[in-house]
Amino acid sequence: MAKKKGRNPFHFRTHLELRESTGLKARNARELVNIIKDVSGSVIYYHTHVFLQQHQFLSPEPPNAFAYWVKNFLGEDVLAERLSSIDIYQFSSIRALREKLIEVIEGHLFNMKEIRTAPLGKEFDFTKSRSFVLPTSYTTYNLEEMVEALKKVTIRSIDFHIFNVRLRLERGINDFSNWINTSLGYPELASRLETFDPYTYTLEGLRQNIINIIKNSPEWKQDHGKK
Repeated sequence: MAKKKGRNPFHFRTHLELRESTGLKARNARELVNIIKDVSGSVIYYHTHVFLQQHQFLSPEPPNAFAYWVKNFLGEDVLAERLSSIDIYQFSSIRALREKLIEVIEGHLFNMKEIRTAPLGKEFDFTKSRSFVLPTSYTTYNLEEMVEALKKVTIRSIDFHIFNVRLRLERGINDFSNWINTSLGYPELASRLETFDPYTYTLEGLRQNIINIIKNSPEWKQDHGKK
């Protein structure tokens, strides 16, 4: 049975992530929020998304660098808990995530009588993430080709198409869901690939989960003549 072919091919891309210090440091929560207001989106992205990925194996899992620093170097457990409760995946833009961080920190500061300062040498060091997008040799036209490519591409490619395009490039949806919906015309499968929380997986686990969702879908079975 002929596999359903997309109107446009899917081009897999990857990216390189380089860290660079901004030279900006915060000694307390007031300085922290004031700097958060002005730094570039690449700084917010680094201290939330990149930090979370780097610390996936720690338990309990620190959800962002701001919560980690506030708890461990300011001793502000209440603020740390509020920052920890921010679900990155609920946001489809860095702008909205920044506003939420500001809202939480300023709301906490409003009721504070004393502002704690971090020990010397333990200031919050603002870092930015520079991303360079690169093409790969993988181009696919149907679900079967996509699954085969997903097995072979690097985890940096998975990271780019799931996280970068959705949050950093502010497309609001991951590339796989977008292509499956707009090019293949499978909106239900696209929705299933968009509604689970990718931050609960390692990148290798995320790769396998995407493959499993596709291969267990009615759309895959339809393409392969199965009931």
